[in-house]
Amino acid sequence: MTRKQKRLAVIAGGVGVIGVAVLLVLFALQEQIVYFHSPTDIAEKQVSPGTRIRLGGLVAENSVTRGQGTEVAFAVTDTANTVNITYNGILPDLFREGQGVVVEGAFQPGNTRFVADTVLAKHDETYMPKEVADSLKEQGVWQGDGE
Repeated sequence: MTRKQKRLAVIAGGVGVIGVAVLLVLFALQEQIVYFHSPTDIAEKQVSPGTRIRLGGLVAENSVTRGQGTEVAFAVTDTANTVNITYNGILPDLFREGQGVVVEGAFQPGNTRFVADTVLAKHDETYMPKEVADSLKEQGVWQGDGE
């Protein structure tokens, strides 16, 4: 093997190793990707049970019911559609009806209720997650500061 062929073999081997590493990283990250949906997206597209998603909108008025311990049931709406949520845990201090919220979790098999394991609420008077604000603007119900 000539010097040129050895160099080409080393370069080809290095590119192959880097390619395999990139594929492994992409495959590993595929499990961690969580997509954002609004209640209307959920109604239009069937999200398969067990698929982790982020669901955002407004906490529907008169929908918060507290169960035993830290169990809470509420509904998230974008004024066009509503999704019922079950959450077992301590809610953020700023969680209230009519406020923006993003929940993360999945629909359970054989159940139409969304089971959340994370609830994120707005952090001050003007905050609204970008995805939620965009969804509300599309629905024509945005009540923001004219952005």
